[in-house]
Amino acid sequence: MAKKIGVFTSGGDAPGMNACIRAIVRCGLQRGFDMFGINDGYRGLLEDDIVQMTRHSVSEIINRGGTILGTARLPEFKELEVQKKAVEILKRYGIDALVGIGGDGTYRGLAALSKLGINTIGLPGTIDNDVGSSDFTIGFDTALNTIIECVDRLRDTSSSHQRCSIIEVMGNRCGDLAAYAGLATGAELTITPETPITKEAVIEFLRQQRAEGKKHAIIIISEKITDVHEFAREIEARCGFETRAEVLGHMQRGGTPTASDRVLASRMGVYAVDLIAQGLTSVCVGIVNNQMHYYDIEKAIELPRHSSAEFVRMSTMIG
Repeated sequence: MAKKIGVFTSGGDAPGMNACIRAIVRCGLQRGFDMFGINDGYRGLLEDDIVQMTRHSVSEIINRGGTILGTARLPEFKELEVQKKAVEILKRYGIDALVGIGGDGTYRGLAALSKLGINTIGLPGTIDNDVGSSDFTIGFDTALNTIIECVDRLRDTSSSHQRCSIIEVMGNRCGDLAAYAGLATGAELTITPETPITKEAVIEFLRQQRAEGKKHAIIIISEKITDVHEFAREIEARCGFETRAEVLGHMQRGGTPTASDRVLASRMGVYAVDLIAQGLTSVCVGIVNNQMHYYDIEKAIELPRHSSAEFVRMSTMIG
């Protein structure tokens, strides 16, 4: 009897998830496995929303953003009884292995299911790049390029109006999106959780820039650090810069995945099926120095996340 593999996406959607689903399904079928898609993450699993997949199921999706399987957050999946119900449903289908694409929350769920006898593999799918076991996550590059395009456009109007623009980007508690974007766009100042700076220091910096004849400025800041609209009003009142705050929001999640994300997602998907074929379980996939690696999921969750401090330092030196 053929091995049966289930695949799902969970947490926030990320461009490249579809490319990853495609790779997992087609590689699995090529190896003679039966492939199943679970709609809407852990919630869909508990609702028994599971369908068998063919090559045709994943046709023409490699260039599509979002996830054809849908996604959802389910905080109650932390409860043991909820996890046991999920195991019962998987066993009813005869699913031998489960592949989840998402972030730390997805990994924690997979680790719990592994303890209950389900073979699990985790793949890092999140725009935030906040999975410590991988240099890059599926969706990060696309989100970064979206941010860069937006900042480039905002710089044009900021320069024309001699304005200071504070641009808030996503990242959860990880500063990589802000740090990489700050370096790539030549922002005058980049603020991330890893590189804290006081409001007074920002205002003094802008006063100095103003005194030196600078007529506009771009500040990129990670979300969850401060209220950027309130901060913009304070800067305008104290520095003389007309100041506007821009929150890019969920537009950063969407859009056609870049070539880099499509390739990364495809590599990770194939590698995940290879690991299943080798009998490995409760592991997650990561790319380190452009090579595929796997880690014990529970150990991977505890790994420190990336520090964007070096990128912020470089941005400050040449911004």
